[in-house]
Amino acid sequence: MARPIRVAAAGDVHCDEVNRDEIERAFARVDGEVDAVLLAGDLTTYGELEQGELLAEICRSVETPIFAVLGNHDWHCNQAAELAAVLEDAGVRMVDRGFATCELDGASLGVAGTKGFVGGFPDMQLPDFGEPLLRQVYAETSAEVEALATGLDAIAGCDHRVALLHYAPTQTTLEGEPRGIWAFLGSDRLAEPILGRHPDVVLHGHAHVGAFQGVIGDVPVYNVAVPSLARDFFRFELDGGSVRVV
Repeated sequence: MARPIRVAAAGDVHCDEVNRDEIERAFARVDGEVDAVLLAGDLTTYGELEQGELLAEICRSVETPIFAVLGNHDWHCNQAAELAAVLEDAGVRMVDRGFATCELDGASLGVAGTKGFVGGFPDMQLPDFGEPLLRQVYAETSAEVEALATGLDAIAGCDHRVALLHYAPTQTTLEGEPRGIWAFLGSDRLAEPILGRHPDVVLHGHAHVGAFQGVIGDVPVYNVAVPSLARDFFRFELDGGSVRVV
């Protein structure tokens, strides 16, 4: 049986010049203390390349494997591809609409990732109908759902399997956020591939004041949004399909 592993997770670090030192200290506290670091999007404040370079400089000195997806803030300046390239050059494994695996002392970790997108939840869902622009939004979410399904299929044989997103795939982690904005915080369409493939845990960000813990079927879901790393990373232990908050 594969050994348990520990991961540290955070979303919405919003790196910039103001909080760079705080973020660096947070990374230093988990480096070498966990087996992997997972970043659930909104890595930068406004998606500026310079902000990505600041985070890349921090990540370059971290020895622990880092996996990440982008968030809506990272797309603001339309430099998402450049941001991803800078971070990948620093050793970060970007898993937007993809996946990555690694071996950890004989235990395999698989991370399937996607940014996710909007669309809403029961009684407040965007339909595939009407104006072309709205249907494009629906199609974008569809592409995210399909990518997550493909990534989860690819890591099916790993000992430990994580679904990493930015947008929420369930409303169970949105309690605390104004209900009027839930449709902009995620979509339960993202839950479909999770229900069908049953990863060990789902991690997402984006909901700054949402609930920490939720569920999709019997798959545990955690909202790891910690804006600007106002607190340390959340830490989890994965052990044979069970998840424990450390």
